[in-house]
Amino acid sequence: MYLGVRAVIAKSFARIHRSNLINFGILPLCFAREEDYARVQQGETWEIPDVRARLARGDPLVLRHAATGEEIPLRAAFTPREVEILLGGGVLRLMRDRPSA
Repeated sequence: MYLGVRAVIAKSFARIHRSNLINFGILPLCFAREEDYARVQQGETWEIPDVRARLARGDPLVLRHAATGEEIPLRAAFTPREVEILLGGGVLRLMRDRPSA
């Protein structure tokens, strides 16, 4: 994990930024509906429930408000290799933990 960041949620990502986040093991996520961007306010606590299991199964991810339980759908489209990298904690950790040939 890089500086404790686990996910970045934005309206969109530049291709290279998205790739760099994945390589560091950070989830690049987008709001499924652009209008939901305005619903998230500074100082609120939100969580992404069951993220590892949902990511592994390819299930949709949601952002859940910790106090109210309100959910916002997220958009996340990853290749099988990207899922492997993300679940492995990033490229460096994945390579480090892989048995040498």
